[in-house]
Amino acid sequence: MPETTLTDRALLRLSGEDVRGFVEGLVTNTLDALPAYAALLTPQGKVIADFIIWADDDDLLLDCDVAAAEALERRLAMYRLRRAIIIEREERLAVHWSPDGADDPRLPALGRRWIAPPGEAARGWLEHRLRLGVCEGAGELGDLLWLECNADELNGVSFTKGCFVGQENTARMNWRGKVNRRLFVVPSGVAPAARVRIDYSELGLAVAHLRVDEVPAEAIRPAWFTLDA
Repeated sequence: MPETTLTDRALLRLSGEDVRGFVEGLVTNTLDALPAYAALLTPQGKVIADFIIWADDDDLLLDCDVAAAEALERRLAMYRLRRAIIIEREERLAVHWSPDGADDPRLPALGRRWIAPPGEAARGWLEHRLRLGVCEGAGELGDLLWLECNADELNGVSFTKGCFVGQENTARMNWRGKVNRRLFVVPSGVAPAARVRIDYSELGLAVAHLRVDEVPAEAIRPAWFTLDA
C-alpha cells in the first residue's frame, strides 16, 4: 500500500441543515471553490485552528492538525447553537499526500492532496513543507494572529467574502499594513532561542516567529512570499 497517509492530520465531518452557510459565516475564506484553505479565529483574530475544507457530497470535511481537532470541534459546537448540524470525527477516511502533483490550495508546489481510506504513513511531508516555507498546525501557529501566519500569501483569507469570526481585526491589519510579525522557517541555531517556536533539529530547520525587520539572512524566503522582509 502506498505510503501517503498524513498521520498528523484529522478529519472533522460536518453535516446537516445548511452546513455550508454555517461554516461560511465562521471561517476566513469563501467556500465558493473547494478544497480551500481557511482558519477559525478568536474574535480578536488569533488562530484557533487552520484547516483545508473539502466537499463530500452535501457534507464538509475539515482537514486539520490532529492536535487541534478536539478544540476545533468544541468551538464549532459552541457556534452551532440549536442548528441541526452534526460535527464528528471522521475515522473511515484520512488525508493523503504525494509530492507528485500540484493541487494543494495553499501552494501548488506542496504537491497533491486527497481524501481516501487510511493507509501507510507518508514520508517526507514535514521537510517538503518546511523547505517551501509553509507553516501549519497548532504547534507551529500557536495563537498568532492569522495574517502573522502568512495566510494572506497562502490563499487563506478572503477580504471580500463578508463577515467571519475575527474579521474586523484581520481586515484592519490588512488595509493599514500593520502586520508587524511574520512566521519564517530558518536553519536551527540561527534565530535567538526565545524566538524559536519549534526546533525540528533532525531536519536542521526551525520555525521562528520574528519581527520582519529582524529576519535572519539565512531564513527561507520562498518565491510565494511577496512582502518586504
